[in-house]
This record gives sequence, structure tokens and C-alpha cells, in this order.
Amino acid sequence: MRMFSRRSSWIPLVSIGILLALLVGLASAEEVRYSKYNIHTQTKDGRLLKASYANYTDPGSGHVIIPAGSKIFITDIGRKSFEFTFGDRSKKIVFEFHSKRMGMDTQAYIDLITSPDPVSFEQLSELDKKGMAEGKVYKGMSKDGVLAAFGYPAAHRTASLDAPSWTYWTNRFGTVVVEFDDHGKVANIID
Repeated sequence: MRMFSRRSSWIPLVSIGILLALLVGLASAEEVRYSKYNIHTQTKDGRLLKASYANYTDPGSGHVIIPAGSKIFITDIGRKSFEFTFGDRSKKIVFEFHSKRMGMDTQAYIDLITSPDPVSFEQLSELDKKGMAEGKVYKGMSKDGVLAAFGYPAAHRTASLDAPSWTYWTNRFGTVVVEFDDHGKVANIID
């Protein structure tokens, strides 16, 4: 009987230790992803603050682009936003999201704009690569190039990627419309 008591006294301690290790692992868990498109962010006082499903593409003051293909570390996923770091991981980005306007939940959107594996842009034309590098759209770019440069358009204003025009926000109040020709190339950009 005495041996049974010794064994039973350490079993709860081991169980608690395993549980604590699992909880610590879950608390510090992060998901490593790669951006399929540029992520346009707004800054304040030199610190990255916010990105949005609306893709605030205004190249004005406080605008920073996280380049397509960047390795990002998703640290928190909520119903209306997710958070991530990138690069040296010193800056946290809050990415606001609106599931009703996009017609999907947050995780589905993350899967749409990121990949678990590194992303290649070899298939893009030189003009597409230029637009992606600068975070701008130029006449003649392909739809894939526009996606890489500006990101995925908000679904409540661009219901389908087959649409002849895509709407992006420059900021909370202004938009830019990218119109495509019959061959899927940018024909016009309306600010």
C-alpha cells in the first residue's frame, strides 16, 4: 500500500506540469505565413499600427508597404481583426477585418491573402513586378500584378475578381478604381 501512495502523490504533479507546458505553448503559439500580396499599412509616430481589408493604398505620409512574399508571424486572430509581426518583429500590425463585408471569416481571409509556404512571383511581367515593388498600379498590368501591388479588393465593392473594375480605398474616405480591358490588363485608373 505504501508504494501505491508514493506513485499516486507524483501523478498529479506530473499532470499539472504537462498541463502548464501545454498552456504556455498555446499562449506563445504563432503561425508563420507568407504574404501573397503587398500589405499596405498606416503608421503613427513611426510605429506600424493598422492594415485593413480595405487596403489603404494612399502613398502619402505614414504609409508603409509590407512587401508581397514577406514572412509574417500571426500572433492573434480575433473576430474583427488579427495581429502579426514581420521582419525583425519589433512592430505589431493590427489588421482590421469585416467578415460580413468580405463574406468569409477571419481565418478564411488569412488563408486568402497569405500562404503557409514561400510565394513566387516569377510568373509576373516586369511591369507587374515594378508595380508590386512600388505598391502602385500602372496601365498594362495584369490582374495578378494588381493583386500583388494593391492586395485583394474588398468584396463589398468588388464582388468578383472577374469584374471589369476593382475598387480599393486610398484611405478611410477616398477610393481608387482599377478598370480592366477584355484581356485582363489595366486600362484605366480612376482616383
